[in-house]
Amino acid sequence: MAVALQRKGFNVNVYEHAPQLKPLGAGLALAANAVKALAEIGIHEEVIKAGKVIRKMTIKDQAGRVLNETNSEELSRQFGVINNFTIHRADLHEVLYRNLSDNTVQLGKACVDFYQTDEDVTLKFSDGSTASTDCVVACDGIHSVFRKKLLPDSTMRYAGYTCWRAVIDDLPAGFDWNETSETWGPGCRFGIVPLSNNRVYWFACVNATPNNPKMRSFTPHDLLAYFSSYHAPITEIINRTRPDQLIWGDINDVKPIQKFAFKNIVLMGDAAHATTPNMGQGACMAIEDAVTLSNCLVKYTTLEDSFRHFEQRRIKRTTKIVNGSWSIGKIAQLQNPFLTKLRNAAMRITPATVATKQLEFLYNVSFD
Repeated sequence: MAVALQRKGFNVNVYEHAPQLKPLGAGLALAANAVKALAEIGIHEEVIKAGKVIRKMTIKDQAGRVLNETNSEELSRQFGVINNFTIHRADLHEVLYRNLSDNTVQLGKACVDFYQTDEDVTLKFSDGSTASTDCVVACDGIHSVFRKKLLPDSTMRYAGYTCWRAVIDDLPAGFDWNETSETWGPGCRFGIVPLSNNRVYWFACVNATPNNPKMRSFTPHDLLAYFSSYHAPITEIINRTRPDQLIWGDINDVKPIQKFAFKNIVLMGDAAHATTPNMGQGACMAIEDAVTLSNCLVKYTTLEDSFRHFEQRRIKRTTKIVNGSWSIGKIAQLQNPFLTKLRNAAMRITPATVATKQLEFLYNVSFD
């Protein structure tokens, strides 16, 4: 957002809650719609250079049999833009940061409250300091201070499953670097996402009660109780993961809201439409937001008009994606063995054209 606005001549301050910038987080996938948005900002080539283009996406059962396969190279040709691209979150941050003007980002500024008038917004930070600004683009995530105050009835939803993630660079021989994959078993799912520089991001989802202390304390060895019968190289990847590399968290989203714009404040990204990761669209929607909002701020004469038109452009699309991802997660995490077999059989006989048609909605996006 900040890069897009600065390139259009706006004066931007980014208030970042972290006291210092560290290479944190795991991997993420950027689909064609996000790559198109990065191209409109003018930084897609730098981002692509920092990541990895993947040839195919495969969903398998726990024995390794293919349930569904997407040829990413073919889709890239069809849509005229890279379709399946992966990058470590820290590498993406580095590209974005070096494209900002000096002193744009102020660290150690966790916003804990705000006061809004018709003329400005005053921000209160956890260190006791304050700042006054013409407007706020609230990008403060799923636990957004802004959303909770402006929409106190908005609710987070627990998806019913918890997740472990890690990035490792110790891979077994014969590892396929050209495929991202998910393996769906009864109530458990394992994903493998190759990254640049011989690294792999993996994730494991297991049905569980929310904020389960047993799950919180899991080590990679504990995960083998769920995935030891899964096909190669899943157990090898788990065994090659150190406990300190493991990141754990429940999977939540925000029940879709019907208002993003509040005069001189607008919600963006996870603050507006946090989603489960089942469609790989969380980061993609946020990047779309940045381009659409920066275009609105150029096109319309007042902040309020710009924010209102941004809201009108984004709510229908983001609501559809959030709800679609929620539904896919329910199907992917089915635990009943009979329903699991039915799901797998249905996926095997579904024509590839059906998946392509579904992707058209995602990738044929306009930022005007």
